[in-house]
Amino acid sequence: MDILRSIIVWLVGAGIIVILFPLSFLVWLFALPFDRKRKAIHFMLIIHAMVLSYAIPVWKITIEGRKKAVKGTTYVIISNHQSILDILLVNCLRYRFKWISKIENTRVPFVGWYLWMADYIVVNRGDKESKEKMLEESYRCLSGGTSIMLFPEGTRSADNQIGFFKRGAFQLALKANVPVLPVLIEGTGGVLPKHGLIFGGFHNITIRVLDPVSPEEFGTTDHDQLALRFQNMMTDAMKELRAEKNR
Repeated sequence: MDILRSIIVWLVGAGIIVILFPLSFLVWLFALPFDRKRKAIHFMLIIHAMVLSYAIPVWKITIEGRKKAVKGTTYVIISNHQSILDILLVNCLRYRFKWISKIENTRVPFVGWYLWMADYIVVNRGDKESKEKMLEESYRCLSGGTSIMLFPEGTRSADNQIGFFKRGAFQLALKANVPVLPVLIEGTGGVLPKHGLIFGGFHNITIRVLDPVSPEEFGTTDHDQLALRFQNMMTDAMKELRAEKNR
């Protein structure tokens, strides 16, 4: 049953992407001369995410705290990472930002094309120069008023627990002097786990936006220490979320 369900979900998802891509391409093409920040294509990707997330009936999605992000404020947005589905769900928050994506995604059909059209920031995690370039590009975005979004764990969790936070997001928050907006995602690992292609049974998925943390509240100027503080804070918040769901 799971295999049959998965085949249907993948076919429906692929069909929606193939249908929407030409429209997205036309929007990108017409907006290209005057849309320097690629807002139009990012908006189209939000529409993609909304359609995909709500058209596939293998989960129920609950979004909490979306309005905690103050309109017009620039953030370093971070989230835990359980599944490839997290990318869709973060886009469902309908925030304006640029993704930081690993270079491997540029080789995936449609995904790579969208990364290029939206001018998202790509990093080769094994290349020091690429990491430095990523930090420079991200800093320019933040300085220009565009938020960035990344998964500080760097990869999907194998056991749905929050793992070690890398320093990059926190280097940027300190350097650009902008707040960090933490987002919790719970439930996607049960639907489509790391390295998995088979969708599990019906799951309730929660996206919870936590309170933004301003630079004045960081309590440190050391990026490694700041990364650890956010890792511990989000781990505690995840325990609270899971306790609420189990009541």
